[in-house]
Amino acid sequence: MNTSELNSFIVILIYGSLVLLSLLKLANPLKVNRKANFWFGIFLFLWSTFWLDEVLFLITGVTIEFHSLFFVRCIQFFTPIVFYFSVLFFTNPSFTFKIRDVRFLLLPAAFLLCLILVNLGYEKPFEYLSVILILIQALFYTALSYITIRKHQKKIQQFSSNTEGINLNWLEYIILVLLIVNIIYVIYNLFYDPKSLNFFINAVFLSVIYCVGYYSLKQKEIYPLEEKQRQELISIDEDPDPEETRRKLISDEELIKIKASLEGIMEIQKPYLDSELNLIRLAEMLSVSTHHLSYVINTGFGKNFFQYVNEYRVDYAKKLLKEPNGKLSILGIAYESGFNSKTSFNTTFKKVTGQTPSEFKK
Repeated sequence: MNTSELNSFIVILIYGSLVLLSLLKLANPLKVNRKANFWFGIFLFLWSTFWLDEVLFLITGVTIEFHSLFFVRCIQFFTPIVFYFSVLFFTNPSFTFKIRDVRFLLLPAAFLLCLILVNLGYEKPFEYLSVILILIQALFYTALSYITIRKHQKKIQQFSSNTEGINLNWLEYIILVLLIVNIIYVIYNLFYDPKSLNFFINAVFLSVIYCVGYYSLKQKEIYPLEEKQRQELISIDEDPDPEETRRKLISDEELIKIKASLEGIMEIQKPYLDSELNLIRLAEMLSVSTHHLSYVINTGFGKNFFQYVNEYRVDYAKKLLKEPNGKLSILGIAYESGFNSKTSFNTTFKKVTGQTPSEFKK
């Protein structure tokens, strides 16, 4: 099989994988992250259309410039926006579109106008402008999606003690890989024959698509399904600024009281050994609101919920590691201490102590 035949095979795999994955996300058999998966399924379907020209050529043997059709070019232009919508709903399932969100249609409206003018015969200036709009939109929504995910990763540390599985790292990595691949492709187009790069680009895209499939189908529900609890957690600031912190939610006396109760529960009942411990559960144990508990941890201890709980876990793990005749493996100690994976245990342990668990034990 030569490179051309192999590239054709990869193209078929890409298109088929994207369409199948799109249908799986839209069907969403596990019923998790419903709105996010709906928009993500549409994104995958729109993404698949970029290979439809090549698929049709392989089927018919005739070059069909499917992507040049007016309607297809319009819907393909929405691909980065739809991806951003899926990120919005992953990070905030209670997000609703408002009148001000009509701004999302400004770039598509400008692009549509350019296409109409090109079809009317004004090809030279407006064909170039449409390409510029495609690049601007792709870069803008890619950057916006990345920033939204980074904010989400800070936010979940305010209410979850184990962020693995809900931090959307896989989306962040995919954004970075696609951005790098597209930059390489654009640079290569300027100086070399783009066709010679097709095999490499398609092979990378196929790998990315399989990663998307694996991680997106594994993605857990990020926020509680119960609406009241979800709203409470979403309304907690991901990174409260000093001015906000100084504005007291509770009196100093109440803060000291809750702080003392919290320390007592952590020492005696050891709730941090539960790998699923979150702000809601701990607030229920203390009989306080999630906002008040978050305020006490942020202001009274100068930490977020994730840091506060995991420092207790690390201290507990250190005791187990120091035991001279300990029978537990490193993984066993991780689970015993409340971590849900060896990776999160190693990462958190090193961040707190400056050493890996193995180095500490030695």
